Amino acid sequence: LSRSRSVPFIIPPTLHRRDWINLVNEEQVQEDSDPYVIPQSGPRSSFHSLAGAYIVGTINPELYKFPEDKSETDFPEGSIGRLWFSMEYEQESEKLFVSLIKVRKLQPPADSCSPFVKIYLLPDERRYLQSKTKRKTLNPQFDENFVFQVSSKMLFQSTLKFLVYHVDKQKKHHLLGQVTFPLKNETLTADSKLVVWRDLEKEYLEPPSEFGDIQFSLSYNDYLGRLTVVVLRAKGLKLQDESHAASVYVKVSLMNHNKFIKSKKTAAVLGSLNPVYNETFSFKADETELDTTSLSLSVFQNMEGDKTHLLGRVIVGPFMYTRGKELEHWNEMISKPKELVKRWHALCHSS
Repeated sequence: LSRSRSVPFIIPPTLHRRDWINLVNEEQVQEDSDPYVIPQSGPRSSFHSLAGAYIVGTINPELYKFPEDKSETDFPEGSIGRLWFSMEYEQESEKLFVSLIKVRKLQPPADSCSPFVKIYLLPDERRYLQSKTKRKTLNPQFDENFVFQVSSKMLFQSTLKFLVYHVDKQKKHHLLGQVTFPLKNETLTADSKLVVWRDLEKEYLEPPSEFGDIQFSLSYNDYLGRLTVVVLRAKGLKLQDESHAASVYVKVSLMNHNKFIKSKKTAAVLGSLNPVYNETFSFKADETELDTTSLSLSVFQNMEGDKTHLLGRVIVGPFMYTRGKELEHWNEMISKPKELVKRWHALCHSS
């Protein structure tokens, strides 16, 4: 192996205590009257004194490189593209400013690609803002700014949704992918712009099932004996009351031998048939009990008073309780310890 060039490592001359002044916050700063020492010019070697500084060794510059931004180079297997955007919120005017920056590595249905983006602020699924169309590029640079009017109370119950489309020669629109970004855990202010990138996801293209569908990830850590569930989103729900006052949440229950062990709930999302949650829950589950353990995910709608209405549920677990996709999801989780395994499931009504 060839050795990389070395850079001299220099220790500065010793500074006496009188060269520094103490500040109230215990930081120290050098007084202006003491300029720093400038190394003398002239030939230098590892044995030359440089105005009181001296060389004690060398540094390998390869070890001190700043980490490069890999968001434009490291794409996951099967990637359909990646989208960059930024946000800031002005509380006084109640405006959310969204900048659509760029999309990279799109996978178009044809040879050429003319992409544009629709931006929604859910739960309002009727209105959207739209970017300009970029002609014949898989890596469109948008740099466009958009404004949503939203109260500070509603902001953290909202979700940004980006739909990336391709326009073909017949002016038909083909959905290439989407990004959903819940705002509930974000700190958004007018003086700090939050820049985010997310990988595009394929929309769930199968027709929705009778009671709707739910997407979640499962992971099991055999070392910690921990079962993790990430409730991602639901789709095509059949709400009893479709007003904006209606709110929907997911209850995740851990069962053993059909005996209830523990349950946890997501926050309720207002007025959406396609709520986004992105909430993570963990349960203790010993590896020896996995053959008798199951998970129930139930979607409830809050009604007037303290009443709730069950919209549907799905149960995942071992062969003792499940078959089909639910059993496949559980077995894949077991076979890939510590990995998050993501799937959609049809909700059903059961007693």
